[in-house]
Formats: sequence, structure tokens, C-alpha cells
Amino acid sequence: MEEIKEKIVVGLDIGTTKVCAIVGRANQYGKVDILGMGKVASHGGVTRGVVSNIDKTVAAIQQAVKDAAEKANVDIKSVQVGIAGAHINSLQHRGMIIRNDGESEISLEDLKKLENDMFKLAVKPGDRIIHVLPQDYSVDDEPGIVDPAGMSGVKLEGNFHIITGQITAAKNIYKCVEKSTLRVSDLTLEPLASAEAVLSQEELEAGVVLVDIGGGTTDVAIFHENIIRHTAVIPYGGNIITEDIKEGCNVMKAHAELLKIKFGSALAGELSDNEIVSIPGIRGREPKEISIKNLARIIQARIEEIMELVYYEIKASNMEKKLAGGIVITGGGSQLKHIAQLAEFVTGLDARIGYPTEHLAKGMVEEVKSPIYATSVGLVLRGLSGHRKSGAEQENTFEYSGSASGGKKSGALLDRIKDWLKDEVDVQDFK
Repeated sequence: MEEIKEKIVVGLDIGTTKVCAIVGRANQYGKVDILGMGKVASHGGVTRGVVSNIDKTVAAIQQAVKDAAEKANVDIKSVQVGIAGAHINSLQHRGMIIRNDGESEISLEDLKKLENDMFKLAVKPGDRIIHVLPQDYSVDDEPGIVDPAGMSGVKLEGNFHIITGQITAAKNIYKCVEKSTLRVSDLTLEPLASAEAVLSQEELEAGVVLVDIGGGTTDVAIFHENIIRHTAVIPYGGNIITEDIKEGCNVMKAHAELLKIKFGSALAGELSDNEIVSIPGIRGREPKEISIKNLARIIQARIEEIMELVYYEIKASNMEKKLAGGIVITGGGSQLKHIAQLAEFVTGLDARIGYPTEHLAKGMVEEVKSPIYATSVGLVLRGLSGHRKSGAEQENTFEYSGSASGGKKSGALLDRIKDWLKDEVDVQDFK
């Protein structure tokens, strides 16, 4: 049991529609064995990726972790948690330091000092910087250097992708995990976790757009040459499609959700005119007949809007001509029929559905191969990557791999959040 405990990682995805816990362990071949999984409906505890009811969220976390622990036959003490939501924003910034000795080699300490300076940037009230992700550097005005460590120079400049979020959102996540008698090993932006699970090394190198369509939001992350170049959160997801169906077809929400899952399509033109589905009437009323093609028209209108917003973010990133890997769509919303074709029509880029199976070995792969588990599996992968780099005993630190962040290390996010929380939460609980 002790050997398992040292290598085990639990990914906890606190989403708008579900709370999911996945237990994973690295094997000797570099793959991940899924040992257990628990999934519980959020029941209104999370709205657009942000905790809105702590008690409901705590109950869902406890049940999901309990189910995962029983299936994996392990005792879960800490979890890798994702953070997302419409409050997440990103910006680009350039920093510079002047070194005293131009003859000595640039060290990792120099790079860290430049990175730490980014955390001093002014952001809007209530927000904090979550991640500082290096893009590239220049040394004495020589641009385009990915890793300047070991070079000589006086002026060191760096371009950084900075991700901010509301501190209250992070606080509420920690409160929920703490009340569930667990501790947070690390907090990760969910698109980065999903990217770890569904993107290949070739796509990251060639340039790719990750589109993670969740229940409350759609997360967008753009990568090129193994570096994250742009992130955005679109405040629409699968739930708003359900609401559209509910209003457009004049049916109950539960029926609207079933219609979306079982008969939904993102392209009305792919369906025939004479396909009809019958919905049971309420309290003895006559059944209601719904045209599958009309259902698809409702869904297509909303998916087109989401994809147009994705395309706007692609153009805003100035990477439109550098995306040979196209678009990878994941998350629960990616299960709609013909959604990849619609994404291609709107953006002009190749598209595929991302399944979180590339890095998985044996175990419960069949149960977690759906795109809805991409974030949870990605959190496990990133946690195991942290164990391999810094050792299992350094549980409260995490180094991001270059494929996801483009930097050697993202910074001690957990330590910063401890400082933000120290007036409200006992920091000892997170040690």
C-alpha cells in the first residue's frame, strides 16, 4: 500500500454539470493505469465553472471521491484540482531585467526573477495572477530564444502569457476541498489539463486549438511549437444548448437534455425531414412530436455561435496561419454528432474529437475514454508529471512540462494561494 500511495494521483474536476474524481498511477512503461473513478452530478453547486453553493459542492466531492476510492481500494488524502470559469482572463506582457555581469552565463535564477516580476503586474480588483507562462526570450536584443539559460548577455527580456482569475473562485474551491477532509496538491487551469490528455506532441509542435466544451463554459487554448500562446473562456456550454431546446421545442428540461444527448446533431443538413421523436405528455396529456431536423437547427444555431467565438479568439491570437494541427474538440459538448464538420465549416481548419486515451494503459480505460473525462484524466497526468520531476514527497509543488506551459516552471501557485487565504483558512490544513 505504501508503494501505491507514493505514486498515486487523484484528479478532481469540479464542473458545472458533474464532479468527477479519477485515481491514476504511472506504470513502468510511462503510461497511466486508471485505478478508480467516481462521478456525481453537481446539482446546482457550480455555475459556469465557479462554485456557487459550497454545501452542494462539498457533498458532490465527498461522494465522487468516496466512489473512486472504493473502486481503487486506496485511501485518498489529496487531490489535483482544476480551476475554470468565465472569470478567467489572459494577457500578454513583456518583461526585462538588466544583469550586472554580462560575461557570466544566464542562470535559472535570472529567469525566475524575470518571471516573478510578472506577478507584480496590476490586475483589476478581485483578480489575481494564476499562471505566468513564458513564451520566448531575447538576450541583448537577439529575439526568439526559447531557453536562454547558459547564454551570456546584459539585457534579458521575456514575453509572457499571463492568466488571471478571481481570488474568490480559488478560495471557494479550497474551502470545498477542505470541508471534504481533503487537501489540494495543486491547482491547474483546466484547459491545460485537458490539453495534456487529448493533444499529441506533434499537434503541440505544429500548432493546434483545443476547444473544451463543458456544461457551463467553453475553454479555448492555442498552442504552437510546444508553447501555449493564447487562452480564453467563452461563457456558453452544453447547458445553454439544453435551454435552447427547452424553449424552442417547448419541452421540460429533462426531456431537452435527453433529446440533445440521444438525437442531437450540429448539422441540420445531414438529417432527413421525416424523422420524428415522440416525447411523453405531462400528466396524461398527449405525447409531443419533435422533428429531429428542427432539433438540429436549434443546436446548430448555438454551436455556430460558439464556434464563431472560438474563431474570433483564433484571430485575436494572431496564430491563424500557424495551426497545422487544426482544432481538437473535447468535453461533453464534443459528443454532438457532426460537431467536427461544423467547426471546419466555421473556422476553415481541420477538426477532430479529442479522446483522453493516448496516455492510458490498462485498467478502467473503457470507463474514462469519453471526452467528458478529458479534464480529470489530464489532472492525473499533470500530477504524475509533477511526481516524476520533483519526487512524490514534494506533494505541494508542481512543475509544468514544456508541452503544456512552454516554461521550465510555472511558479509556486499553491504557496501564493495559501497567502491569499491565510486570513480565512488555516494554512496548516494544506501542508
